[in-house]
Amino acid sequence: MSEAVAIIPARGGSQGVVRKNLQRVGGVPLVARAVAAAQQSPAIRRVVVTTDDADIAAVAAEWGAEIVERPAELAADEASSEGALLHALDELERRKVDVGVLAFLQATSPFIDVVALTDAVHLVRSRRRDSVFSAVETYGFLWQKGAGGAAAAVNHDLEFRPRRQDREPHFLETGAFYVMRAAGFRAARHRFFGSIGIAEVAPRTAIEIDTLDELELARAIAPLVDRAGAIGGDGPMRVDAVVTDFDGVHTDDTVRVDQHGVESVVVSRSDGMGVALLRAAGIPVLILSTEANPVVTARARKLGADVIQASADKAAALQEWADAHGIPLSRIAYLGNDVNDLPCLDLVGWPVAVPDAHPLVLSAARCVLDRPGGAGAVRDLADRVLAGRDAASTSVLAPRPTTPQEAS
Repeated sequence: MSEAVAIIPARGGSQGVVRKNLQRVGGVPLVARAVAAAQQSPAIRRVVVTTDDADIAAVAAEWGAEIVERPAELAADEASSEGALLHALDELERRKVDVGVLAFLQATSPFIDVVALTDAVHLVRSRRRDSVFSAVETYGFLWQKGAGGAAAAVNHDLEFRPRRQDREPHFLETGAFYVMRAAGFRAARHRFFGSIGIAEVAPRTAIEIDTLDELELARAIAPLVDRAGAIGGDGPMRVDAVVTDFDGVHTDDTVRVDQHGVESVVVSRSDGMGVALLRAAGIPVLILSTEANPVVTARARKLGADVIQASADKAAALQEWADAHGIPLSRIAYLGNDVNDLPCLDLVGWPVAVPDAHPLVLSAARCVLDRPGGAGAVRDLADRVLAGRDAASTSVLAPRPTTPQEAS
């Protein structure tokens, strides 16, 4: 039986935003967001990313996409999306994949409406439409500049300005997805052919990223648009390791100094129990700190967690630790609070922030916790990680239980 296949073109080059398809929105690379959206649709059986870039291919593969290597001539600035799609269809045919419905998704649209995408696939598969595209309803009065810059009306009569409720809407393409019969697309060699339908989506999902301003806007609204699911911070947090900063995460980012100049910090027993529960589930925990401080060593020893201190390059240290444990970065949750955590947050699959974190950290996070540093933030993260474990994983206990004394 033929399949409904999502194909996501994602080349390495970009004119407006450098390495655009790997830029993160809501803590997730754009290409990964498109892959996740396609995977969430029950109507789509296979997700394919066609790219000329090894880094994009690696990220897409980590998120579960199949990869088609795109020739350089189909990845140049002047190359069309249609050319990349046709090449991918040819390659899938060589792999014995029978593509009946093609869902063309664009990674530059970070908020793909999965319900609308699914409905579009059903509409095409049922032969009620040959091609369907995502669009937003608009009642705007459009204008264009004519000769000498003079304005001219496009979709309305200057002398008749009806109220919104008295007008028929127009529809503006969002660029998020185009769904079509694969055979019809091969024949037409264009995404619009035959009977064309519109998949209406909410305006909040309609942003398409071509400029840095649009990228910043998408990052700003991501917490409002993302909801429970494979992408949003309220979705299942399926990770294989937890890495945390220390100051501002295990503590409230303050230091107490006595009359002898001795420094001390306050930690949460709840956090200690959270680490114990992670260890009991077989999930490694690493405390990664820029500074060298005996209190960090003592706390890590108490919790039975790995510790790396005095690291000038936290991202390199994280990469080395992950490689040594055989854990993909995409399966790691990193909890931070300040700007020195940004390189690590940009590496992992689940960048997490405490609620009182620096604004740049909040912007980089895929998930913002409910509890602040030093007041149960680590426990909050641990609970989310454990809740996201697969049933098979949660049934496996650690070989040695942790005592209450170790947890505190």
